[in-house]
Amino acid sequence: MDLYDVQRCTKHCIETGKELMPGELFYSALLADGAELRRVDYSEEAWQGSPEGAIGWWKSQLPDHQVKHKHWAPNDVMLQFFEEIATQPEKQDMNYVLALLLVRRRVMRLEETEHDQQGREVMVLYCPRREATYRIPVVVPKESRIDDIQDELARLLQ
Repeated sequence: MDLYDVQRCTKHCIETGKELMPGELFYSALLADGAELRRVDYSEEAWQGSPEGAIGWWKSQLPDHQVKHKHWAPNDVMLQFFEEIATQPEKQDMNYVLALLLVRRRVMRLEETEHDQQGREVMVLYCPRREATYRIPVVVPKESRIDDIQDELARLLQ
């Protein structure tokens, strides 16, 4: 697995030049620039969807250091929820997002990707804490589901 160095938030909208303020929602996208990745940030108002040729994009909020931070649930609670929703086909997109969060928190690690019998991409994840291997279908949430998934995970895991 290749690792890429992705720059931090620029705190400025690429479209309008407007400075992004603490607590403000914004979008970021990764664009291929030769062999390098370039991050661009958009204010919520300027976001028109993923730019052409984007490798990936996400919605975020600029930290407001004046606001008390919410804390995520302990890793064991997150793992339990991950295992519970793994059997619910209607929540595959949420389970994919939760799997990525667990990889980011280093609770799981991505071993490889493979394809199932239907040709869908599947992440093979290993969890040292549970000594278990999980095969999670790559189900990128539809744009209409992103806010719902964020809200549900925040409600359940904070």
